[in-house]
Amino acid sequence: MLATEKLAAYIKVHPGAIGKVVDFNAKSDRLYPLDLTAANTELTPELVADTEAFSNWIDKKLADNNCRYGIGGYMEHRTIYTRSALFDTEDEPRRLHLGVDIWGDAGIPIYAPLQGTVHSFADNDNFGDYGPTIILQHNLDGLILYSLYGHLSRESLVGLEAGQSISPNQQIATLGNSTQNGHWPPHLHFQLMLDIGDAKGDYPGVGRYSQKQQHLQNIPDPELILQFADTSQR
Repeated sequence: MLATEKLAAYIKVHPGAIGKVVDFNAKSDRLYPLDLTAANTELTPELVADTEAFSNWIDKKLADNNCRYGIGGYMEHRTIYTRSALFDTEDEPRRLHLGVDIWGDAGIPIYAPLQGTVHSFADNDNFGDYGPTIILQHNLDGLILYSLYGHLSRESLVGLEAGQSISPNQQIATLGNSTQNGHWPPHLHFQLMLDIGDAKGDYPGVGRYSQKQQHLQNIPDPELILQFADTSQR
């Protein structure tokens, strides 16, 4: 059974157990689906290499389309990772995006959508990396699920302790700016995993395309939690 099917089975029985990840009003807010693959010819290498220009491009897309957030990325094969040597492994470059990105303003609140505990946290301070990152652990009637929140503000890590109890809809962080978040336009990388092994404060958010089927066994579609599909602009 794929990871998404396992999580979907839990949500079907417990539809009221899911909280929010960001503030969002489905009746009034709109989402802009951002395509960060090679099919988007506006994303030139020069644009994505310039963090300020990349940020301005995203801001303009959201403003022009009257959208509160940009959204997208689950299992998306992206070429933009050529901007960082972090993803250029020797045998096969990592280009497969494993989570969902929510693009918005720095400083917006980030919430835990499920009951859980703080598993780990770290400041992954490399160019193109997550920057400040929090991983929560959830026990869903015996199904262990981890949720990762990357590209946060450094203030988000202050006062955290492993094992700390977290309630649904509890604010756990704020979104970081480009000087804190690994030098990206402000956005949240939100990812779910069933197994993270010995990882602490970090787990790959970009994988090898050749291993997509393996990733699907472990990484559920975050849309199950976000429930944004019906409000994306098409």
